[in-house]
Amino acid sequence: MTDAIQGVDVIVASPGRNYVTLRITTADGIVGLGDATVNGRELSVASYLRDHIAPLLVGRDPGRIEDIWQYLYRGVYWRRGPITMAAIGGVDMALWDILGKRTGQPVYQLLGGRVRDRITSYRHAFGWDLPALLDQVDERVAEGCTHVRVQTGVPGLTTVYGVSKDPVYEPAGRAPLPAEEGWDSESYLRYFPGVLAAVRDHVGEQVGLLHDSHHRLTSNQAARLAKAVEPSNLFWLEDVTPAEDPEALRLVRQHSTTPLAIGEVFNTIWDCQQLIEQRLIDYIRTAIVHAGGISHCRKIFALAEVHGVLAAPHGPSDVSPVAYAASLHLAAATHNFGIQEYMGYPDLAHEAFPHAWTFENGALQPGDAAGLGVDVDLDLLAAHEYSPAYLPVARRLDGTVTDW
Repeated sequence: MTDAIQGVDVIVASPGRNYVTLRITTADGIVGLGDATVNGRELSVASYLRDHIAPLLVGRDPGRIEDIWQYLYRGVYWRRGPITMAAIGGVDMALWDILGKRTGQPVYQLLGGRVRDRITSYRHAFGWDLPALLDQVDERVAEGCTHVRVQTGVPGLTTVYGVSKDPVYEPAGRAPLPAEEGWDSESYLRYFPGVLAAVRDHVGEQVGLLHDSHHRLTSNQAARLAKAVEPSNLFWLEDVTPAEDPEALRLVRQHSTTPLAIGEVFNTIWDCQQLIEQRLIDYIRTAIVHAGGISHCRKIFALAEVHGVLAAPHGPSDVSPVAYAASLHLAAATHNFGIQEYMGYPDLAHEAFPHAWTFENGALQPGDAAGLGVDVDLDLLAAHEYSPAYLPVARRLDGTVTDW
């Protein structure tokens, strides 16, 4: 077969932060790129790809995207989970990239074409105190952002998710062991609603405000928070309870009309099924890379569409610009797409992965280049080797481990 998969390369490098990049090369010279980064577990997914998946791909027809997806998922008894699904997601992205390049079309065109002219995004604003937070909110609005995620420091705590005392927030620390942070939900619950009210008063009603609790609350605490912030008209409240427990959101739903978003740690449609079918959420947040790639996320978003739930893929800087391109192409062609997170990237990441996608005036575009529209600078990646970096571990003030 003249166009069969001939080579599979796995690159682990750190152009500003660690990424796992997959390059699939066909016999006729087309190169497809995929991202398989799992923050803090990069070497695990790289080994899964290099040692287990790569030998299975050589000689296969790269155009049989769905068949290869099913082969890699159902053909293994031990399946699901972030490592497996990120590995499959990386392969899936690369195959769509190859198909786009072979046909000369952007991936969104292969998915049925555009359903929107621009992709609404939100960016992050944080501040250790209210004046610093308001300054960053103003900066985001000046960029053209119509939606902003707001995170704040909490009196009595020295570390808080989503907040840094430095101008740039980077949760992953370069160290042999994860940092440990203290957390107190009651202090947060007492403080945050007042901060949000102040931000709403500052920006008016035209800016959509979002907030992430990062899985740290009980169902009762989450219900209290969702009800307390109703006057501030949040665009959404994200990850209020641990994602593994869908029933926890039922109590929140019963006590508040605040829109709920969850799912960035989900890996399959079965993780999302109950929350979507029972309409316990308003936005599903599965990341393209961590939920099996474009092929599988299309199915998740289709299920969501039937049940009135909007797609809002996770968009942190710890998935590479390749995965981000995949998210934008899917967003451009998905009718029930709601909004796309854009955390941004270190300059080195933009240089390492030159891309056709753009962010301008608060909106994103996938670009019209064939495939995903992303290239890779192999020399730059080679010059920036992987180094261990870990997300923190959180402990309550009594010392017990809680969700970070």
